[in-house]
Amino acid sequence: MKKIGILFGQERSFPEAVIERINQKAEKGITAEAVKIDKIFQNIPLGYSVIIDRISQDVPFYRASLKNAAITGTAVINNPFWWSADEKFFNNALAEQIGVPVPKTALIPSREHPTGTTGESFSNLTMPLDWDAIFEYTGFPAYMKPYDGGGWRDVYKLHDKEDFLINTAAPNNW
Repeated sequence: MKKIGILFGQERSFPEAVIERINQKAEKGITAEAVKIDKIFQNIPLGYSVIIDRISQDVPFYRASLKNAAITGTAVINNPFWWSADEKFFNNALAEQIGVPVPKTALIPSREHPTGTTGESFSNLTMPLDWDAIFEYTGFPAYMKPYDGGGWRDVYKLHDKEDFLINTAAPNNW
């Protein structure tokens, strides 16, 4: 029996509908279910022929589990190895390279230092940033969001420069 598993988080309607539809088709030797993980051992399969991933972008444990599943023969849809290269800024640049129209996008550093870094970690960054050039390039209205996030978390619609300064609490030297 081949099992198709769906790995998901808070989302319910899509995963449950996919599981229900696959099982309704009643293909001989194929079933679908929500992925169940009780333990992960190195180089030991999870027992699924296919896993559809809907959550590992938010849960590093799941991402590592899916890499282990892939290396042991499971076909993983939403490849966990691609995740490290799969972020909005890269995807927009790639789309633009192949002629797909996308909004003008500028990558800016976070206003807070990432864990384990200090001001010296950013000594190659010219400060203050040229906000006028950035705003001229992207135009308004604009959306500000994490380059690698998902689920519309931390997304802000900015109508103008003042809106950016208010919504981001950007210091003058940022």
